[in-house]
Amino acid sequence: MSAAGSRVEAAPRLAQWRVDALPCYTYRKSDPFRVGLWNWYLSVERNNKQTSVKLFAELSNSTKNTAPAPIASFLAKLLISFPPNQKIIAHPGIFDKHLKHDGFVWTIDSTVTGRFVIEIEFLDLKVADPSGGEPASVWSSHQIRQSSDNTALSSLARMLQEGILTDITINADDGSIRAHRAILATRSPVFRSMFSHDLKEKELATVDISDMSLDACRGFLNYIYSDVRNEEFLTHRLSLLRAADKYDIADLKEACLESLLEDIDTSNVIERLQTAHLYRLQRLKDSCLRFLVDFRKVYEMHDEFNAFLQTADRDLVAEVFQAVLAAWSGR
Repeated sequence: MSAAGSRVEAAPRLAQWRVDALPCYTYRKSDPFRVGLWNWYLSVERNNKQTSVKLFAELSNSTKNTAPAPIASFLAKLLISFPPNQKIIAHPGIFDKHLKHDGFVWTIDSTVTGRFVIEIEFLDLKVADPSGGEPASVWSSHQIRQSSDNTALSSLARMLQEGILTDITINADDGSIRAHRAILATRSPVFRSMFSHDLKEKELATVDISDMSLDACRGFLNYIYSDVRNEEFLTHRLSLLRAADKYDIADLKEACLESLLEDIDTSNVIERLQTAHLYRLQRLKDSCLRFLVDFRKVYEMHDEFNAFLQTADRDLVAEVFQAVLAAWSGR
């Protein structure tokens, strides 16, 4: 059984460890928590002059069934006391550090009294290329490639890229691109209905998608044809989510959901929350609410949160207030 106070709250890229008052000459170590491919640990030690925080991944001398040492980029903070009078000590950041067995140690030249929170926000986690190439992010494209590759043959990419025997024009907001009715109909019941009935899309051999830019539309078709690139997907994933919902492409919608769950932070959590509400993505909504309420980020976002309260759907605002009240009552 875990010792009291050793549990770390972890989201896909965020970890917080709430530490009770730490007497002088005390050492504590957290339970393991999972982020990326690794089990991680935090420890904290205090003497009469300074406080030291350590972050390290669980590694083994054996390479069998063990992830390699991570190459990590992250931000570290000490949140002392609690809002609204919270004091924050922030580390300037660690970028592309190879965390081997010695891990990362942050020494703070001050003593910390009372309760505090150690927060680690992971920006990226990479693994080295055994062949000597560039390190690859563990979050980069596995989910996207897997869902795309499982639903199309690699040869479809050439059909789109080279315009081989295309028979339909897709009109985006700022341009057009040629495609294939049979492939679109196979991937989307909405497209299939368009091309199977006497609608203008069938008669004119065109489909108007005026709510997408040409680049986003190309990304949409690239996904359907199993040729989407990770950078393209990340750039247009909100547009892709809208198209997936509109044209009933379940695997694309799921891929967008998984991607949006991975990098929630203070700059996008409000937008993600509203997106989740609009497209009925309960897992994304729950993650956003947890980030805002359980991790207390709502207190750091006064202006953004006030603007949200003024403009958001009333039902969504009510859900947020219910989550805040539930958190308060559970203190």
